[in-house]
Amino acid sequence: MALRRGFKAEAERIATETWEAMNLEPGDRMDGVALAKHLGCSVHSASELVDIRDLQRLYDLQKNAFFACTFKFAGKRPAVVYNPLMDEPRRNSDVAHEAAHLCLDHQLSRLKRVGGVAFLSCDKTQEEEASWLAGCLLLPRFALMHDLKRRLSQKNISEKRVLSTDMVAYRIRVTGAARQFRS
Repeated sequence: MALRRGFKAEAERIATETWEAMNLEPGDRMDGVALAKHLGCSVHSASELVDIRDLQRLYDLQKNAFFACTFKFAGKRPAVVYNPLMDEPRRNSDVAHEAAHLCLDHQLSRLKRVGGVAFLSCDKTQEEEASWLAGCLLLPRFALMHDLKRRLSQKNISEKRVLSTDMVAYRIRVTGAARQFRS
């Protein structure tokens, strides 16, 4: 599924505005939890809500069943809940993904059941938009260029920004930063 025309540029603008609002410099790291809190969310480990053994059983059943989710209750601030069993780069990305849904004012649209646990999820288009925006928020083009100009390797960028090496490689590829940097 393709993103709507102009969305990628809009996402980079949102990321730039968000970094400015959070007083982040190009060499700084965007933390998913700090981002969610900046947007007015509370952030919680799922182990605060359910027994960690239940989360482990769900993880053992299907590793990709639960990364993070957002709850919106009438009259209360949204809450992002993440899976504490995921590694730190994955959690950072997952919380930023949920924050991206909030930035884009996505609405929760359907109830899913996995292993007897109910989850609310967004539609496929909204998931793609949130994934793209999360990447922009975590590693906007200007921050990526900052790191590449300093000749940081993908591994160094990944460690510095607490992102997976796959995310860094993806952002390098989709932003065209590698081509521009070589020019």
